[in-house]
Amino acid sequence: MCITLSFTSKPGLRASNGSLQVPISMLATARAQVIASPKIPVVFPGMTKQCLSDMDLGVHEVVRKQSWPDNFAPDVGISRRPRFDPMFIDEAYDKCRTICAEYAKTFYLGTLLMTKERQKAIWAIYVWCRRTDELVDGPNAEYMSSAVLERWEERLEDIFEGRPYDMLDAALSDTVFSFPLDIKPFRDMIEGMRMDTRKSRYKSFQELYLYCYYVAGTVGLMSVPVMGIAPESSVSAHTIYNAALYLGIGNQLTNILRDVGEDASRGRVYLPQDELEQFGLSDKDVFSRKVTDAWREFMKEQIMRARFFFNLAEEGASQLDKDSRWPVWSSLILYRKILDAIEENDYDNLTKRAYVGRTKKLLSLPLAYTRALPEPGLSLR
Repeated sequence: MCITLSFTSKPGLRASNGSLQVPISMLATARAQVIASPKIPVVFPGMTKQCLSDMDLGVHEVVRKQSWPDNFAPDVGISRRPRFDPMFIDEAYDKCRTICAEYAKTFYLGTLLMTKERQKAIWAIYVWCRRTDELVDGPNAEYMSSAVLERWEERLEDIFEGRPYDMLDAALSDTVFSFPLDIKPFRDMIEGMRMDTRKSRYKSFQELYLYCYYVAGTVGLMSVPVMGIAPESSVSAHTIYNAALYLGIGNQLTNILRDVGEDASRGRVYLPQDELEQFGLSDKDVFSRKVTDAWREFMKEQIMRARFFFNLAEEGASQLDKDSRWPVWSSLILYRKILDAIEENDYDNLTKRAYVGRTKKLLSLPLAYTRALPEPGLSLR
């Protein structure tokens, strides 16, 4: 599932008045890294024919429904909006903040530059996605059944109708009446959980792409209306939504490459079977946990693909509202570092789990902050 990198924040990043501070020396280093960062090829062979189209996924319709102001009438939202006690809803959002801060520390820190309303909404979306993921991967996953997912989808519909089941649901219910969120990406994520209970193999990248869209690409589609598009952006909303989707795809592909050994121990192989075969490999090679030259070459191709999607995501990250860019750039940079770690482990993701240490994560934050700055002329690729 979609997992967010985290670290324990250092006291030095926050001033006594509570404002967020980044040391000047770290910013200077980060700026140098931005300028010196290598470019990645923007074309991945065979990608167009391997991926599902936007029309297949219904992205055009989601963009239409989530676009301001044509398809979101505030007066209608207010008339149907649930009337929560102010102290209750504040506590609901605070619980979401606490969960996000505990389980997604890097992402949480990045949200602190966002406006208060956007912060609360993003925390509520994060918590719903996490709870959805835990239905399949959490401590109670052994009780998972189709009935559980059906009930969860019914709860989702109640959330969008202003009838939340519990306090955490209430935070999301309040959010969907504050921002033009469409229910489809949320439903699609639940469909991804269903897919996870039915499938443990993927014949081709097209099948795997659909799975990645369901469990991670959807998060991008949920987030854009909350994060907002910069008023000065000349890029189409559809292009920005696609970039958000691609970031989710890249993140999930990276999760898969990081967790090959762990997934194999559960009898799962989230790798395209036809591409394994092209390199003379099969599930047997995955379960044997032996890193061969063929495995290394196969991994090089898979890593290249994940980087391709991160490259596509950059355009959208730079077009978001300026206060919302930092968490997105943090995700881009840190997930790329996981791919670097796999390479540093000599492509051994069968017996080793690639990770990015606390120091590297911390040092990545000023780089992400620098890339998030709206500076025309600064190369971001």
